[in-house]
Amino acid sequence: MYHSDLMRHPDSCPALVLNADYTPLSYYPLSLWNWQTAIKAVFLERVDIVSEYDREVHSPSFTMRLPSVIALRQYVKQSEHPAFTRFNLFLRDRFSCQYCGSPADLTFDHVIPRAQGGRTTWENVSTACAPCNLRKGGRTPRQAGMRLFEPPIRPTSWQLQENGRSFPPHYLHQSWRDWLYWDIELDA
Repeated sequence: MYHSDLMRHPDSCPALVLNADYTPLSYYPLSLWNWQTAIKAVFLERVDIVSEYDREVHSPSFTMRLPSVIALRQYVKQSEHPAFTRFNLFLRDRFSCQYCGSPADLTFDHVIPRAQGGRTTWENVSTACAPCNLRKGGRTPRQAGMRLFEPPIRPTSWQLQENGRSFPPHYLHQSWRDWLYWDIELDA
């Protein structure tokens, strides 16, 4: 939610970071830099300011409006395959248990248990809520009489970005509207 008192504090003025092609570096988490990092990048001539807040910062020698949207001057090529992390795994599985669909108390589950030779890879790990993980135990889904909604795959960065677009952040500044693609009412 937007409140005018938020604008009093520069810490409430993050800059949306776009790649050199004017697409967000990331949707989830949304690519944001704090105001200090954004201003430093401006002075180092690493970014162009696309849009600004009404909020200004001052030094003894100059005044500058805080950037609300910045674009990198050099294109950052995204890795085709993202790193295997707990967050990326949950994002691949849309933050829901792959056995029951619950979004609560998430853990990760080795489809083929490590005790049976299963490895910690994209293709063998799925998101599971703690009750389902406990119920499955050291068995395969078939042995436990459980079924996965989706078989685990190694996602591309593009797939994770698309999944991330399903989870808009709680706050979006009006100046970000042209660069983001959520069909929701944005805060002013």
